[in-house]
Amino acid sequence: MPGMVMFGRRWAIASDDFVFPGAFELFIRMIWWIGILVLYSVHKGKFNCTGGGLLHSYLLVLLILLAAIICAVSAIVCVSMQGTISNPGPRKSLPKLLYTRLGLYIPELVWAIVGAVWVSDTNVRCERTVVNVVFGTVIASWVIIIFTIVAVVIIFDPLGGKKTLYLADDINRNLESSQSGQLFYNVKKTATRVWETRIRLLCCCIMQDDDHRVAFTSIAELFRTYFSDTDLVPSDIAAGLTLLHQEQDKVENCPKEPEEVLCHSHPSHVTDDLDIELENAAHYMQFAAAAYGWPYYIYTNPFTALCKLNGDCCRNSPTDFDIIGGDRLNFHFGSILKITGLQYRDFIHISFHNKIFEIPFFVALDHKKEAIVVAVRGTLSFEDILTDLSAECEDLTLEDVLENGFVHKGITQAANYIYRRLINDGILNKAFTIAPEYKLVIVGHSLGGGTASILAIMLRNSFPTLRCYAFSPPGGLLSKSLADYSKCFIVSVIVGKDLVARLSMPNMEDLKRRIVRIVANCNRPKYQILLYGCWYEVFGGDPDNFPTELDGRSQDALTQPLLAEESLMMHRSPSYNALADESPLDAPPQYPHLYLPGKIIHIVEETSSRRWWSSDVKYTARWSKETAFSNILISPKMITDHMPDVVLKALNNLTEEKASCITCQIEGDFHTNTV
Repeated sequence: MPGMVMFGRRWAIASDDFVFPGAFELFIRMIWWIGILVLYSVHKGKFNCTGGGLLHSYLLVLLILLAAIICAVSAIVCVSMQGTISNPGPRKSLPKLLYTRLGLYIPELVWAIVGAVWVSDTNVRCERTVVNVVFGTVIASWVIIIFTIVAVVIIFDPLGGKKTLYLADDINRNLESSQSGQLFYNVKKTATRVWETRIRLLCCCIMQDDDHRVAFTSIAELFRTYFSDTDLVPSDIAAGLTLLHQEQDKVENCPKEPEEVLCHSHPSHVTDDLDIELENAAHYMQFAAAAYGWPYYIYTNPFTALCKLNGDCCRNSPTDFDIIGGDRLNFHFGSILKITGLQYRDFIHISFHNKIFEIPFFVALDHKKEAIVVAVRGTLSFEDILTDLSAECEDLTLEDVLENGFVHKGITQAANYIYRRLINDGILNKAFTIAPEYKLVIVGHSLGGGTASILAIMLRNSFPTLRCYAFSPPGGLLSKSLADYSKCFIVSVIVGKDLVARLSMPNMEDLKRRIVRIVANCNRPKYQILLYGCWYEVFGGDPDNFPTELDGRSQDALTQPLLAEESLMMHRSPSYNALADESPLDAPPQYPHLYLPGKIIHIVEETSSRRWWSSDVKYTARWSKETAFSNILISPKMITDHMPDVVLKALNNLTEEKASCITCQIEGDFHTNTV
């Protein structure tokens, strides 16, 4: 529901968010109250020790204070359980209860100070057990007070006052349009400044130059635009994601029509082409994973990696090729050697240099495939995250190529950096001087996959036989014309429900619209949604059939937002209007649709298990269209399916299964011929 308004400002918490924290506090307070009551009953009449009078008064007042707090918290929990996310009417008395509860913090603070003074008094000669219990009570009081202060800081919304004014302005239709426009402009300006401050604080540990400042402003504007038109709190988003996941699982579990199953069958020559590309992808994924250096190697070999790398750490780095950037103890390069299985002499250039829009890469000779491989690293630092989030569109200008279009700005700048290094610094010339008959292959995972794709487009004219393998690249990368142009030399590999491969601003706007719709129209309290959602994510089961106001409505009626849905929209953005009126594939005006690069291989689990600890997973692969990734799918595996080790495991599983099938077929033919 919309954030609560207290003390004249909006807070990043809703009136139905006090069930779980309130129940936890109630549990602690009840145990506390019972313990103090037992202590008081046992020692009643035995307060004749030095300081006993103050102790008697302290315990008696503490019992009354705890009883009042328990009553207030119980009332808050009961009221917070009422109504639904979009129907806060039954919870309208909650602010008054919260004011009462906050008022009780004053005597609690005073009494905590009194208890601290009594415990620290060296003249007290009461039983040690009593002193220890009072000491524990004082500590508990201060812990609760500190946690409350931290919670207030967390839920404090710097824009709370501005949003409250804007909501009031939206209700008062008599205001002049110029006043309303000026107020909204001030809200937007303040919101951008707040997001920029948050990003600067998050990146306070890295050196900041002009590129960083430009990126901070660009990213802040993007976040402001995305979050400015909704009045959802974090728990609303969590409930919405839970409901969407269960809704998607219900759709997936429905039996498919025969025509829908037949559409996935492919001719034999297409299958052969897929098998070849899968074999190549499995081979080159090792290079893409190796670009991550020692973090990936230690992640995949947690018990033996350090011991293996220590054998190489003291060796001198070879000097017959370039290494740029820091590599303490030679761990990065040692990891690359072990993952790829190459020799020192096979590397032409290695760069560990990392800044915003400048990402690490290496160039090596792959004698097995007779290729010069350019491997680009994916996201592994704050600078890389800033490059990812610089998601504005810009034109990609190429000579003699008609299919120019929009590209992801941050990733394009990273590709430009590597392009300048490869061409201007003569790195590729050096490589082709050593191996003139080899072909050029560019690979990368995640951010590295997106950078590799744009780099391949830039180099295509100079190297017509170039190939590119992009593993789990970002979804919002190329315009349709460039995506179609790249299909003859780029192959993208996507595993399962990978979130990053579906990330684009139109898809994010669509996800926001779906969250608002399903959250606003669910007729269950939020705490029930979250409780069952946690159980469903961890232990599985059948998706809960939550009743909603959408049930029984015609398809035409579903295209119009309901009243509850309207209440969660502070200001209907152009992107929201576009998505409400158009299909998900029609981009909002300010966000042109960007697609995955090249031909797309989609790898999915054949024996899917939703649980995180599932083993013995089998995979199947098929060619897919870019339109299959036009929606973000909610799943516990939406993050793990993106990880490089999971991608490599899936590719190895497919190639090993294919090899075993060929072996079985050869043995079968041999036995047949023998008979």
